[in-house]
Amino acid sequence: MSSLSLSAAGAARQAIESKVPGLVEEQFASKLFDKDPTLWGPAAEEEAKIRLGWTEAATVSRPLVAEILQLRDDFASEGVTRFVLAGMGGSSLAPEVITRSEGVELFVLDSTDPEMVQLALQDLDETALVVSSKSGSTVETDSARRAFVAAFEKAGIEARQRIVVVTDPGSPMDGSAREAGYRKVFNADPNVGGRFSALTAFGLVPSGLAGADIEQLLDDAEEAAEFLSDDDEDNIGLRLGAALGGTKPLRDKIVIVNDGAPVVGFADWAEQLIAESTGKSGTGVLPVVVSEGAPELSSGAADILVVSLVSEDAEPVDNGDAVAISGSLAAMMMAFEVATAVAGQLLGIDPYNQPDVESAKNATRELLASSPEPTPAEATDGSIEIRGSEQVLQGATTVPEALKALLGQLPEDGYVSVQAYFDRLGWAELEEIRPVLAEKTGRPVTFGWGPRFLHSTGQYHKGGPAQGVYLQITAATDTDVDIPEIPFSFGELISAQADGDAKVLTDHHRPVLRLRLTDRSPGVEQLLKAAAEL
Repeated sequence: MSSLSLSAAGAARQAIESKVPGLVEEQFASKLFDKDPTLWGPAAEEEAKIRLGWTEAATVSRPLVAEILQLRDDFASEGVTRFVLAGMGGSSLAPEVITRSEGVELFVLDSTDPEMVQLALQDLDETALVVSSKSGSTVETDSARRAFVAAFEKAGIEARQRIVVVTDPGSPMDGSAREAGYRKVFNADPNVGGRFSALTAFGLVPSGLAGADIEQLLDDAEEAAEFLSDDDEDNIGLRLGAALGGTKPLRDKIVIVNDGAPVVGFADWAEQLIAESTGKSGTGVLPVVVSEGAPELSSGAADILVVSLVSEDAEPVDNGDAVAISGSLAAMMMAFEVATAVAGQLLGIDPYNQPDVESAKNATRELLASSPEPTPAEATDGSIEIRGSEQVLQGATTVPEALKALLGQLPEDGYVSVQAYFDRLGWAELEEIRPVLAEKTGRPVTFGWGPRFLHSTGQYHKGGPAQGVYLQITAATDTDVDIPEIPFSFGELISAQADGDAKVLTDHHRPVLRLRLTDRSPGVEQLLKAAAEL
């Protein structure tokens, strides 16, 4: 029996009572675990055929465990106990939640901010790099690999002995890594998309090397899969999916809060899974990651559904429009994956494609190739340069005026997206702006660190409903790191990524306010003060 449990109230309970009997009658759960690609309609069938391996990932991945643990022991005997993961999106978020929940150290490098890259390049004597990418062509991951190769060689360390690769079999990186003689190449199941890859080599290799109990993780996942594949009205995957995608009218802001669950960072993982899977074709549900006491939890807005991650002994939820779920980390991962597949069907979309993710990548490539002059600031206020269209700024020349102008364009059913393109480890305090803006606007506010959110909620921003207003925050730095054999640096890369995404959002007629901090410390202080005084 699975350790999962779920309770629901209000609109969530109504959706479960309305939708789950039909899902059971059509045998959705058993067909899903039989990898039936027809569940989402003819248009999604081709993609679904090559994306349903996640349903059996716990079993298929079992032979990897011994190889991972042996490699960990080998590294330990050589004094290598610090592991850096270069990965983006599904390749980084799952290992991050697994290792944080187990209390083991893993440096997740999912940024192109030069200050964070420089921090990752420390303590090389005891460091190994895990490079995770399905294709190996992801610019952030490839740039990090190049930087580490150069840094290892400069330190007199044989780089190929310190680099481990996780990729799809037959990918460009699979061949190049083997040719380069890297320490170990792990092949993941190619029939699993990145955001569903938590229990494949992408989740297991960096987590296991860092010291997580990956064997127990797979045990828990296999136990959960037995329950989640049942065509039964008590199936928690079906119930959660019905709550996410079946409310009527649709509550399309999913506010996720950890309210006592023994997992760390799970909401960030779920955010990518749900946003990138559902945010397309003008529809979708937007995950909003919050902390306890956040304004969204008590707003009572008609488009908000609260999902609480709770401990196993928590009281069932009995009021509001809410869901409470508990279980082991792997069981909850499986439940949310099933629920996302269910929500996709209820919303009438293909949960396995991401048609709008590539647009920001293409815009970045074009900017890097053309090396355009920086767009002049419309105004400068203290340590902050202000940029935006005339329609967005409406004549604003100060930061408070610019914020008011942006928020004034927020629709009644809208959301605010804060996008911070710099070091998320050194400047975590900037996240304090999220609940402040939520309180001021009475609307949900998401916060994403760039460029990692481009592989997550970035799909929803362009493909989901046109309800958002976007606050982009970039930052100058005296630090930069070259990318060997590439004609641009990390500083130039992150700048182009921010510029490219802003361009694509603007092309999609989304309001974008761009603030560039010319000095990080006073700039952050000034921005937080301006938000608090709105």
